[in-house]
Amino acid sequence: MSEPDTALGYEQARDELIEVVRKLEAGGTSLEDSLALWERGEELAKVCRHWLEGARARLDSALAARDGEGEPGRE
Repeated sequence: MSEPDTALGYEQARDELIEVVRKLEAGGTSLEDSLALWERGEELAKVCRHWLEGARARLDSALAARDGEGEPGRE
């Protein structure tokens, strides 16, 4: 599977994904257009997941560093 397009920021990808979902839910598009929207939605969801996983890793790292500072014998 390819890497997500991280040129998009989280908020930009999320907002575009919301718009894609709205268009799909509204209906009225051809099958071909619906498939293209669905594929774009999958790409955008991947970008959002990538950003959220990165944020989670940074938080976990910061919490681990903070917790490690309070332990005796650790610097």
